[in-house]
Amino acid sequence: MSAATEADQLRAASRRLVRTVDALSDDDWAAPSRLPGWSRAHVVAHLALNAEGLAGAVTGAVEGRPVPMYVSDERRDGDIEALAVAAPDRLRDRLFGGVTTLLQALALLAQAPEEVDAAMIDRTPGGRRFPVARVATMRWREVEIHHVDLGRGYSPADWPAEFSRALLEETARRHRDTVDATVVATDLDWTLPLGSGRPTVTGAAHGLAWWLTGRAPYPGAEVTSESGVLPRIEAM
Repeated sequence: MSAATEADQLRAASRRLVRTVDALSDDDWAAPSRLPGWSRAHVVAHLALNAEGLAGAVTGAVEGRPVPMYVSDERRDGDIEALAVAAPDRLRDRLFGGVTTLLQALALLAQAPEEVDAAMIDRTPGGRRFPVARVATMRWREVEIHHVDLGRGYSPADWPAEFSRALLEETARRHRDTVDATVVATDLDWTLPLGSGRPTVTGAAHGLAWWLTGRAPYPGAEVTSESGVLPRIEAM
């Protein structure tokens, strides 16, 4: 998929997320999300700070000055906790502002010299690094998965087909040596053995991708194992 297409997909996914968040009532924010230990406010706070961090890093790369995504993991975690207890209006504003700023930064990146795509971003100083060209893909994944984590009616079955397949391929590769199964997508001509290749696990691409993130089962995203027991997946 081209960078332009990924940016369009991210823009559409962000609009869907914004609509869901905008519809949250004041009571909805403190309710548990589908992520253990996190409220819906925590999920939105994470998405807002993730957008801000990526926007700053991309803008820095375009301007030729390296900027880490986060100051540190401890600061990232503390900022999520602090923002999660903010008033709903402030949380909404931070998310909407972060979404807008990141999309603007990606638009600048599209106009930048091609070599900027190869510039590396530090997630934290001295920590894991990734190329600027991966930002739109990474953010698209964050938005689609955490939109489901909000538990407000958006499910893996609502994911675009392109995203379901991309996430399935990515998560399956990640678990190639850590999970024993042969993964079969019933809606695609797609099979991949992992580890020993047993048991065979089948389902639609979106359901398999959701399972491979290590999340709890989601209605409409069921997968089945020939052994009757799904292999355990470490949560992403």
